[in-house]
Amino acid sequence: QVQLVESGGGLVQAGGSLRLSCAASGRTLSNYAMGWFRQAPGKEREFVAAKSWSPVNTYYADSVKGRSTISRDSAKNTVYLQIHSLKPDDTAVYYCAAARRGVATTSSAYDYWGQGTQVTVSS
Repeated sequence: QVQLVESGGGLVQAGGSLRLSCAASGRTLSNYAMGWFRQAPGKEREFVAAKSWSPVNTYYADSVKGRSTISRDSAKNTVYLQIHSLKPDDTAVYYCAAARRGVATTSSAYDYWGQGTQVTVSS
């Protein structure tokens, strides 16, 4: 069992940056592929970014490609999502998730989920 806790969300002005954290407990994240998803009010949850480290495969949604980075600190058992040049359309609750069977861009592939952290981008 893996417990995931996101943090780092908040209110930020358009053009700013945020680094979201996903701290894991229960198991080491080295055994999992990790993903970030988001859900805006009235919309379905959508894929943002995902990465596996063995082998290394990284995927980003077109909406964040080029301005976001998913990374991991193994010593802290924590995964991060850095997003630059934030836009009002990035406003959503951001969730991290862990997958046992490999990296994927679909939410159904993920086994464990955090509770989410709110990101609000003001124009």
